[in-house]
Amino acid sequence: MKKKLIYLVILMAFSILFIACSKDAGKEGNKGSDEDTVELEMYSWRTEDRSAYEEIIEEFENENPGIKVNFQPYESTEYNTILTNSLVSGTGPDIVQLRPYSGSRTIADNGYLLPLDDVPGVQDIDDPYLDAAKGSDGNIYGVPLTLNAGVIFYNQNIFDDLNLDVPETWEELIEVSNVLKENDITPIAQGGRDAYLLSMLHGVISPSAYGNEYVEDVIEGKTDLNDERMLKTLERMEELEEYLPDDFIALDDNDAQAMFYAEEAAMYINGDYRLETFQTNIPDVPIDVITGLKDDTTGDISVMNWVDSSYGVVKNSQHQEEALKFIEFMATKEFGQLFSDNLNRVSAIEGVTANHEIVQKINKASEESSTPYLMLVHFGDGSPSTKTIFEDGLQGMYLKEISKENLLDSAQENADRAAEEEVEELEMIEEDD
Repeated sequence: MKKKLIYLVILMAFSILFIACSKDAGKEGNKGSDEDTVELEMYSWRTEDRSAYEEIIEEFENENPGIKVNFQPYESTEYNTILTNSLVSGTGPDIVQLRPYSGSRTIADNGYLLPLDDVPGVQDIDDPYLDAAKGSDGNIYGVPLTLNAGVIFYNQNIFDDLNLDVPETWEELIEVSNVLKENDITPIAQGGRDAYLLSMLHGVISPSAYGNEYVEDVIEGKTDLNDERMLKTLERMEELEEYLPDDFIALDDNDAQAMFYAEEAAMYINGDYRLETFQTNIPDVPIDVITGLKDDTTGDISVMNWVDSSYGVVKNSQHQEEALKFIEFMATKEFGQLFSDNLNRVSAIEGVTANHEIVQKINKASEESSTPYLMLVHFGDGSPSTKTIFEDGLQGMYLKEISKENLLDSAQENADRAAEEEVEELEMIEEDD
């Protein structure tokens, strides 16, 4: 009996010791795995996309347990300054969201980004997308996300209640706006405190006035911003003023969205990326879009398009290998489908099918006929850019501080200066090579 008791005591002691050792080993194992995990900092200006990106990132982390991606978005109007300061100081993130065209080119040309040409999948993306994420050296510095469209959102309930037909021409838009105004409904929710909102508004309504032929003439250098066709677009911007909110120049985009949410305004003009915002905030309000207005001359409807942002890798990142792994993930069909499904957007990745009916509608209209966001795609160069001069001028025009003609003169002068600077920069790059 005594022997059995001793045996049990020894057995219990060994059991306790084994459990303790197992716990200690578990702690050491967990500690080791934490130390082995690489954390990547990812900057963005899309605060409203946080939850969607966190879901997408979770998929990546499940497939790559040794990498954690921290999505850090900032306010869009503050993002450029925050990003520039972090890059210059060398304390910035590993992965950065890049503005398209001149926005990404400037950062790439200053040596802050890694070229992504050799990352699997990147070269499979269509050239029009990649062109928006290239440096002056022709290398690719970002994985583009989507093709944006400037559209007119409208509240179907309000249109149905007033028995309004959806406008297809400029004249019909004005007629509908008059009826809405007579019924004490603000026709178009619009902010003007941030000048880029006016540039967006202009970009959506202007193609019906100047037509695709004007865009081609500008690109080929046959005309410029002082063209009568461009002046016509500013006349329309002035005509539209009485259908915008009172003191709209003092309103920001959140104010405009709030009017649309509250159904105080029937329409709202911005990029199609606002669809997800509306789906989240007013899911019970039926919303549709007008993809564009008919060209005064041809009767064609062209969707105003531009390539949205891309994501690049910071050159001085301490975790380049892991950051490039995430970039490789962003170039896959898996990511493209997650992006489209979670954000209701058209993906830049080939083979991805949008599930949302409105996204499908916009995509179909864009494929049939599109026109570039002229001021961003072709006048985004320079410091300040011609786009900035133009949209600041729109604020001044509404405040009666500058005439339409002077606005276009200033914008064209800046475009000429920017073109000269670009030639000089290219010559310097060629000399360095």
